[in-house]
Formats: sequence, structure tokens, C-alpha cells
Amino acid sequence: IPLRLIHTPSGVLCNRDAQVSLFEGSPQYQRLLLFPSSLDSQQLETEIKDAVSECFEFTMLSHIWGSGEPLLRDVEGRRIYSLGGTDGLAKLQRFCILALRRNRLWARTDTCCIDKDSSAELQEAIGSMFSWYRLSSLTIVYLSDVFDVGSFADSVWFRRGWTLQELLAPRTILFYMQDWSFYMNSDAANHKTDISLLRQLRRATGIAEQHLTNFYPGLDDVRSRLHWASRCRTTRPEDIAYSLFGIFKVHLPIFYGESAEHVLGRLLAEIIAGSGDVSVLDWVGEASTFNSCFPANLLPY
Repeated sequence: IPLRLIHTPSGVLCNRDAQVSLFEGSPQYQRLLLFPSSLDSQQLETEIKDAVSECFEFTMLSHIWGSGEPLLRDVEGRRIYSLGGTDGLAKLQRFCILALRRNRLWARTDTCCIDKDSSAELQEAIGSMFSWYRLSSLTIVYLSDVFDVGSFADSVWFRRGWTLQELLAPRTILFYMQDWSFYMNSDAANHKTDISLLRQLRRATGIAEQHLTNFYPGLDDVRSRLHWASRCRTTRPEDIAYSLFGIFKVHLPIFYGESAEHVLGRLLAEIIAGSGDVSVLDWVGEASTFNSCFPANLLPY
């Protein structure tokens, strides 16, 4: 479960202790207390898992940062529905209301649900990000620059580093346009099951449909994964590598301030060590200052 989640009925940001406290007051928890002692351990374990899963279903937001995005200090100890004044807050409120309407009690966004001043929290969040999107019951993608069907493939969202894993990781995903209308007016519960939309995603990303619907993180087919990432950009140069840790299922230290070439070199070295795939060394272009065997960026892939 993510470090912090927004309780959609109240609009309050909750840490893990507060999440557990709310669970202990929930109907699901009370139901557990009433189970007869005659249940065997396997039955009880199943009931507990079902209750926890039901209570802690959460929705993730995938988006491009805009103006006035609320940070942790802006919402901590306050109800987000009573705040106002920025486009970022309005986006957060619309997202949480949408999650609530889809019967999700919890929601997470990368703007205010993390303490970016804590290096330990950043390390955990970056290392866990892929699994959080994979475990989410729903990921909502808000495309702020898509006004109609014709502009879908041109969205900046498809060319950002972090959004690559936010596309691949979720089992269930729904796309919304600039005015928060449902993309294509589809009645699908999951856009990853919409054949027409999958074709559009493939054209926009160059990623085959089987990877879009059934992607597994790891060190298989390394060149394809590097190729997908080669078209992506990030605001902070080092994030182009950090955003791939989940896709390759690697765990490396996070050092904001290190050069992009250095962290990319660390990533590529870890990929080769873990997979034995030396095709990573087959490239043409500018050499890295980290190690001349590696490229300075992902463009050669």
C-alpha cells in the first residue's frame, strides 16, 4: 500500500497509520470480528484477504504536471474539497470525485502524496511505483492536452519518462480528456480491453498490444524496453533512468544531483549483470562519461 492515500469520501490525506485506523472502523473489519471461531485457518485467511482488498482498493492518477500542483504541505491536515485557487487543486479534486463515483475509497497522485524533501521516502516511492500502479484497482489517465479523438496520439503524455510505466503497469486503465470527459465516449470498464483504443495506443507508443495488456517487469527483451524509453523525456535529466527501474525490476540507490549519464550507466550495467544481454553494448552515438562502453543517453536505442 502506498505511503499516503487520499480518503475520497472525506478528502483527507492519510498516512498508513490513519489508513489502518479507518479500516478498523469499517464494516469490513467489524464483519471480520463476527466470524465464528469454527473457521479453519485457510478460510479465515481468505476472508481477511478479501476484506482488506475490498477496503484498501485504490485509484492512481497518471498525468502531466501543470501549474499550481498541490504538494504535501498544501493539503496535509486539510480537506482537499475545501481548498481552491489553482488548476492543480481543481484537477486533484476532479480526480478524487471521479474515483469516489467509481466506488474507490482511496486515491493517490504523485503531487501531494509524497514528501519530496525526504530522501528515504523518495527512494521507497521510486522503488515501489511500478508495483503501486500494478496493484491499483484502477488508473485514471488525465490528458490535459487532448480535446478530441484526433489529438490523442499527439499528447505529451506519451512522450514523458514516468508515464511509460504508468501505461504498462496497471491492469485497468481509463483515459479522460481535457474537460474530464471519457475518451471516445467508451462504456468500457477498462480501456485495455477496448480493441480500437489499443490500436491507437500501439500507434502512439510503438508498443505491441500484448505488452500493453500483459506486461511483466524484468530483464526480458531489453532492447525493446530501451527502445520504448528512447522517445521519452523528463524534466530532471536523471529521471530518465530512475523512471525505468520498475520496468526492468532493478533496485538501485537514488541520488538526485548525479548526472544523467552516471545513473544511466549504473542502470545499463545492472541490466547486463542481471540478464547477460550484451546487445545493450551495440549502439552508435555519443559515449558516456560514466563508461565509454555505454551511450550518453537512450537515443541510440
